[in-house]
Parts: sequence; C-alpha cells; structure tokens
Amino acid sequence: MQNNILIYVLVIVVLGLIGFAAYQSFGPNLKGVIPQDKIGEYTLNFIKNELASPDTEFTLGTTTEENGMYKVDFEVMGQKESAYVTKNGKYLFFQPIDMMPPEPQALPKADKPKLELFVMSYCPYGNQAEELLMPVIDLLGDKIDAQLHYIIYDNYATGYPDYCLDKDMTYCSMHGVAEVEQDIRELCVQKYQPEKLWSFVIEINNQTTPENVEQKWENIANSIGIDAAQIKTCEQNEAVALLQNEVNLTNKPYPVQDPQSHQGQEEERINGSPTMVINGMIYDGSRGSNDYKDAICSAFNNPPVECDRDLTEDNTASSGSCK
Repeated sequence: MQNNILIYVLVIVVLGLIGFAAYQSFGPNLKGVIPQDKIGEYTLNFIKNELASPDTEFTLGTTTEENGMYKVDFEVMGQKESAYVTKNGKYLFFQPIDMMPPEPQALPKADKPKLELFVMSYCPYGNQAEELLMPVIDLLGDKIDAQLHYIIYDNYATGYPDYCLDKDMTYCSMHGVAEVEQDIRELCVQKYQPEKLWSFVIEINNQTTPENVEQKWENIANSIGIDAAQIKTCEQNEAVALLQNEVNLTNKPYPVQDPQSHQGQEEERINGSPTMVINGMIYDGSRGSNDYKDAICSAFNNPPVECDRDLTEDNTASSGSCK
C-alpha cells in the first residue's frame, strides 16, 4: 500500500509541476458540456484507470463549478485531493496556477481603530513586536483600542503538566505551562487594570524567563502599581474562561491584507506569534515602530495629528515567528 501511495504522489507532483499543460482526452462528449452530476465519476474513473495503480483506493466527494471549470473533490488512500476539469471533459489539471492573484488590500477604517496583537508570552518574536508597538501605543494613547491576545494549542508536545494547564490537554503552549500561566496573568491585568498592561508586559519580557516568572511576577506587578492579589484571584477563578476566549479568537478566520503572504488564501486563522490584526484584518506589512504606526494610522477615518510624527527609535524586528 505504501508503494501505491508513493506512485500516486509522484504522479500528482509531476502533474502539478506541468501546471496548465493539457492531458489526453478522456471523454466522448468533447463538443458539449458534461453534466455536473456526471463529471465527478467520469474524472475519478480516468484517474484510477490512467494515473494510479489498480489497487489504489479512491472515494468521490463533491463536484462544484469554479472559474468556468468543474472542481472535483475526492479522497485517495484517506488523503483529500482535488482535480479541475474543463466542462467538456477534455482537459484535467491537478494544480491550476492563478495568473491573477488577489491584490493587497487597504486596512479597514474606523473612528477608533482596534489593534489586536496575538503572541505567546515567551515567544522572542512576539516580545519584539510588543516592544516595537509600545512607542505607538504611547503616541496614540486612547485614540486606539489596543489589545493583547494569546495563541493556545491543544494536545501539544508531552502535554500535561509540562506544556498543558489541564489533564485534558486543552490549554497548552509552545514554551511550556509557565507560558500559559503568564498568558493568564497578562489577560487578567488587561481585564482589570488595563492601563498597567503594557508596562507589565515589557517588564516581564525584560526580567523573567519561563523558569523564574513564578517567583518574580508578583514583585514586578507591585513595583508598577498592579494589585497582585486581584490578579491572583482572577488567575484562580477565571483562567479557563479567559483561555477559551483566546482559543475562539485564534480559531476563527480573518481576512488578510496580502493574500500572497498566505499562499493565495484570502482568509487565515491566527497561527503564528506575532500576528497583528487591525480592524479585523490581518496586517502583512513590516515590523517596525513606524511601520506599525503608519498601518494603524491608515486605519483611522480621520487620522489624528500624532500620525504625522516619526518615531525616532525605529528598530525593525526579525521576520520570524513562533508556530
């Protein structure tokens, strides 16, 4: 069976590289249109008879019309695939090339732009983004709604208790369970003492690691005027509800600013730290303080005068991410 899969995959790769090249006719109805309810079985029979070994298992899925062709979905050896067929049944493609990819879009506008930065609390790329965004938040203040959100996995690595908060392994993080716990604290500060959030985050980034944050976070909170007792109570009573909200936010699809940065997809879920969402759209520009400022200012219906200022310390972050 493994050899059959390898043979099939090799055929798919070769056809994909050829792209729009035409293959032999596989139907008698070349002058007319094959009905949509017939083309799926027709296509799958051709693939089974001409392109795959005899014992390869196929299951036909749905057939839809797309860009003047039929798209035939099927499974081969349990793997989901698609084929594209001209309506007269003459040409078959496995990987059409979009010669008119979607253009980058302008960010949606609002009177008070909403900025959501999705990170992991100990992802170095996310920490860089937080630190580069801080001058923009200082500049624009309450003219924007700036929020931090957190990327939570399920069933990650060795699971509970090293990477996951719970035995069901629903709430886990890449850099260990200490990261999940710090995510919760930062969410609690954001909920109950939001004016202290960014200062708290920057000090946590500068002074702690996942290994020592449990011992250090309370002193850091007290030093900047955060009510640590309130955060402890929130952490104890609201952790699951806060984390589940983060899971819901990261799992929903968002429109993207530049589809070419997402393999041509016009929507994407949050899957890497950092990811910035501005007025509901994933931002795909550069990661510098002035880049962030310009992007957020472009999302105002009427940009404030602060948008005319340049941020003098503008170090651009590296382009990597935690995912």
